[in-house]
Order: sequence, then C-alpha cells, then structure tokens
Amino acid sequence: MSRYKVDICGINTSKLKVLTNEENLALFKKMHEGDPFARNDLINGNLKLVLSILKKFNNKVDNLDDLFQVGCLGLVKAIDNFDTSYNVTLSTYACPLIIGEMKRYIRDNISLRISRSVKDLAYKTMKLKEELTNKDGKTPSDKEIADILGVTEYEIANALNSLKEPVSMYEPIYNDGGDTIYLCDQLSLPKEEYGTELKLALEKAMEKLKVRELQILKDRFLVGKTQMEIANELGISQAQISRIEKSAITNIKKIIK
Repeated sequence: MSRYKVDICGINTSKLKVLTNEENLALFKKMHEGDPFARNDLINGNLKLVLSILKKFNNKVDNLDDLFQVGCLGLVKAIDNFDTSYNVTLSTYACPLIIGEMKRYIRDNISLRISRSVKDLAYKTMKLKEELTNKDGKTPSDKEIADILGVTEYEIANALNSLKEPVSMYEPIYNDGGDTIYLCDQLSLPKEEYGTELKLALEKAMEKLKVRELQILKDRFLVGKTQMEIANELGISQAQISRIEKSAITNIKKIIK
C-alpha cells in the first residue's frame, strides 16, 4: 500500500498500524470465536486502506474528515461481511465497498443535482466521441453525435456541461493589481422592472454622469452586454470597464441618496 499523508481530526495517521494478510486472517478467526476485541483491531489495523482510497477523492469534497468517516463505514461493512473462504485478501474485498460508500456520499451531497437521463446521455456522448475519434482519426462534432444518438445538439451540449463542476458567481477570474473581476461580471444582466419613483431618480442621476460612464451602464444594464463585449468595442481592458462601471454606480447611489 502506498504511503499517504492526510490530516484527519483526532487521528495521527502517520502512526496507524497496517496489518498483514496473515494478521487479518488470525483476527477474523478470533472474531468468529467470540473475541470482543478482534473486530476493533481489524478496523484499526486497516484504516490506512481507507486513507489510500481517500486520496483519489481529495478534490471532490471540502471536508476530508467526513469522507474518511464514510469510508470507515465501508470498511466496517466489509469486515462484518468478509468470509475467509473467499480466498481473497480483505483489501481486495473491502476496496469496492469503501469506494462505493464514498461515491454515494459525494453524489448525495453535491450542490447541483443532475437527472440520471442527462448524465447517461453525457456518458454515451463521451464514449461515442472516443470510439469515432479512434476510428476516424478526428473528433466528431456535436451535430454528428446528436444525429447518431437521435437527439438535438442542445441536448448534447447540455449533457456535457452537466458534468462540469459548478463554480461561484463570485469566483475571481482576473486581477491586474487593482479591482478584481468576478465571474458574475461576465454574465449578461437581464432587464429589470423598476418603480416609477426609482426610474425618475435614476434618470436624473444618470444625466449627471460622464458620457462614457452613461454609455457603459446602458450597454451593461439595458442592452445586456458583458464587460468583455464592451471592452472589445471600446478598445480598452475589461478591468477598465469594471472600474468605470463601479465608479458610475457609486456616483448614482450618492446622487439618489
């Protein structure tokens, strides 16, 4: 088993004992004979197996302590159901159970639920793309895949996007040493309905803005353009657009107050 250092609350993982196959078999014999301590010795002596599997999932969850405990449940199930007559080692028998528990935990605790049909379509798409790429020497387009599977291009794109990890709208994507640009700054903003009084107040406040400030706000909040689109049109950086936009909004707030 490869060595793997991980910090688990309340456990010094570097000092965990690792039982040999012979020691495991001896403890199983004691457990079946009624030894009250053999089961715990088996669990404690195979925790490193859980740790070795845990490293495969360390980018999937924020709390490794929770996932480690879930993996331990899989280990306990394996120990309780293991039969020495299987003629396999405990680790061989336990690994699928531990991995299964961890995958189930991750699946049940993801922030975004995706339907099984969409996931199935995504996996079919990836498999078919790989097969056609190997056969023809080039990657097929989504339209080609859609025609073969009898679905639309949109369904193919939607299915593949469902496998991507969700990110926060406030994920920083750029920083030139000044204002940070976040993911939400690249999203088009829908038009919103305002009350009459607020509309009048906004109109008066916007009359006092500079021409460039006014144009950027109109493009962003009325037309719905992204900061990147406006930056390309004006020939300046997205960071500059972000600063002008924030400055204009701050000025409007001051005027309205």
